[in-house]
Amino acid sequence: MNSTRKLWVGLATLLIASFAVLLWVGSEIHRQQPPMPEQVTGPNGEVVFTRKDIETGRQVWQSIGGQQLGSIWGHGGYVAPDWSADWLHREAEAVMDVWAHREAGADSYKKLDASVQAAYQARVQALLRPNTYDPQTQTIRLDGDRIAAISNVAAHYESLFSNDPATAELREAYAMRNNTVPEAEHRRQLTAFYWWTAWAAVTQRPGSDVTYTANWPSDSLVGNKPTTAAFTWTVFSVLFLMAGIGLLGWHYAVNHGEELAPTLPKSDPLASIKVTPSMKATAKYFWVVIALFLTQILLGAITAHYQVEGQQAYGFALSDILPYSLTRTWHTQLAVLWIATAWLGMGLYIGPAISGHEPKFQRLGVNALWVCLLIIVIGAFAGQWLAVMQKLGLEHNFWFGHQGWEYVDLGRFWQWFLFIGLGLWLTLVGRSLWPAIRNGGESRSIVVLLFLSTVAIGLFYAAGLMWGEHTSLSMIEYWRWWVVHLWVEGFFEVFAVAVMSFLFTRLGLLQVKTATTAVLFATIVFMAGGVLGTLHHLYFTGTPTAVIALGAAFSALEVVPLAYVGFEAYHSYKMGKATPWMQRYRWPIKFFIAVSFWNLVGAGLFGFLINPPLSLYYMQGLNLTATHGHTALFGVYGMLGIGLMLFCLRGLKPDVEWNEKVLRTSFWALNIGLAGMALFTLLPMGILQLIATLEHGYWYARSAEFMQQPIIDLLVWMRVPADTVFSVGALSMAWFVFRLWVAPRRAVAPQALPAEA
Repeated sequence: MNSTRKLWVGLATLLIASFAVLLWVGSEIHRQQPPMPEQVTGPNGEVVFTRKDIETGRQVWQSIGGQQLGSIWGHGGYVAPDWSADWLHREAEAVMDVWAHREAGADSYKKLDASVQAAYQARVQALLRPNTYDPQTQTIRLDGDRIAAISNVAAHYESLFSNDPATAELREAYAMRNNTVPEAEHRRQLTAFYWWTAWAAVTQRPGSDVTYTANWPSDSLVGNKPTTAAFTWTVFSVLFLMAGIGLLGWHYAVNHGEELAPTLPKSDPLASIKVTPSMKATAKYFWVVIALFLTQILLGAITAHYQVEGQQAYGFALSDILPYSLTRTWHTQLAVLWIATAWLGMGLYIGPAISGHEPKFQRLGVNALWVCLLIIVIGAFAGQWLAVMQKLGLEHNFWFGHQGWEYVDLGRFWQWFLFIGLGLWLTLVGRSLWPAIRNGGESRSIVVLLFLSTVAIGLFYAAGLMWGEHTSLSMIEYWRWWVVHLWVEGFFEVFAVAVMSFLFTRLGLLQVKTATTAVLFATIVFMAGGVLGTLHHLYFTGTPTAVIALGAAFSALEVVPLAYVGFEAYHSYKMGKATPWMQRYRWPIKFFIAVSFWNLVGAGLFGFLINPPLSLYYMQGLNLTATHGHTALFGVYGMLGIGLMLFCLRGLKPDVEWNEKVLRTSFWALNIGLAGMALFTLLPMGILQLIATLEHGYWYARSAEFMQQPIIDLLVWMRVPADTVFSVGALSMAWFVFRLWVAPRRAVAPQALPAEA
């Protein structure tokens, strides 16, 4: 008991200290964020852009899909370019073209001698990098040649976002629909926003030779190269990783195996749990999980196909009704929604199962929350379609349309609706767990941790409500990653660890004392790297150097608990084969084993590949990021959601015989398909992009010139076999769940241990 108390104190101390530092970093980001000028003027005071132009341009960008159509500062989609990097390189070349035309009579600087080009490059850096923002007048003053260059680049962008035939081929390469922005004034304002993001990427902070985005993106033409801090903290991050893995190995060697092996029950302990009306009502959550999962896969196939056909799908002009930015929006959102729905359903199921208590009106609450979930999905997706098709209007987009922030795209009204729904979920789970907490017992610590993680899941989504329509880009990224990283990857993970520990103790695979210590220790290790590890997403979003230092150090520690989970999963698998009745839980446990594998490979190996500052400087927004995203999001959280769902289905349909063949097909097809996506398409494409970045600059790796090469098309087509196998796995899981309710086969009673055992 004393050791448990120490772990609780350690966890509380860690969380208080970590969040104090995270909030301090937020205040520093707010203080040092790139300035938003009231106006941008020429040498004679003529106004080029106003603050209203830039802010309205950002609203236009959000309404067309925002980070789902190309990216800004590296965060977003992969088919269209990173608009910040693209604009910056085009502007630098346009300035040198102005000089070449005026001074040498050439129409392009590229036609001049190499020595002249080198001199021009030094001149353009001297022109672009100095900070000409005046904080007193809140004005950015620009050179006349730069204004001419901006006008030329803006004309290109205004053509691109219209239906101008001159840029039709480029629109197709970027998977953009014709007339993406139908109003000419909105197109002009959009260019103001893109220019400002590029300005922040090349303009040095006051008193520094480092830009607001820490010299990102890589582009030798404008003098952007990795900072000293990126080199230094990358080395330290590797040292932190090695030290963390070493300490974990020492802890595991010293402490694991000392506990006595539990005495295995002769029959299934979970079979005695009475399934209450509210627990039965959770079945519809898992039907929704399957429906959303299949829809997500379909949208993923369409989104991937856009990369080779641009605006069409097998000759059909699909972009006229379902543009790329919309299919990608729904694909990424559905990933979070179906996984979260599986976990929410599990929480509603496990609460009464743990306490044996069915609160009054619990089933009504479960059903009401399910209806709210459907309304949110249908309403939010309808609003996003209206926004991307430019039928909603900018005045309504923020609240009811498309916010444009990857994974947090819901309109603010729907965000509030979801937050209220999570509050209802927290209330339902909390009040069903409360009797178990109040009654105490040796499992109390696990139940308390489960309850606290439920509270955190319910409340921490509020981070997505912390920004307004005109909040600075840097602060939005700060709060957005609270949701994507802390909410999804942090507290949901603690919730899952607590649930699995409780299930394993109830099954008799772990002693309660051992499990309690293990789950608290795992939570401490998760949170030690997880909270401040959030900052590794923010290296190049207009943040100070402290973000690089803290993010590099603590994101390295995020890999440590993944190895720990692998140890425990393997141990549980061995224990699970020790008794015949455990075969009833064979497939949920196998999915948990898959979670540990993808934790190590997807979140650990591919995550650490891109997380150190120097790595991410070159890899952010390339398909190496997508490799990590796919293998971690589905491999870890998706597999975990399916495993938890199967545990619930085992209890909801205890007398139904499971189709082992279908589950085996689903399990292996999902895992093989995911591995195929990563190894045959995303990883090699990312490596080719990385080479292009190192040789030519980030802008080139994201350009149509690079992305339309035959080798890239071939790699995209190589996804088809893997995607097909993956789809077979999803359809098999859907068929399995369908048959549990439609014409199920009745099973014999669960087997007991043989008498001699």
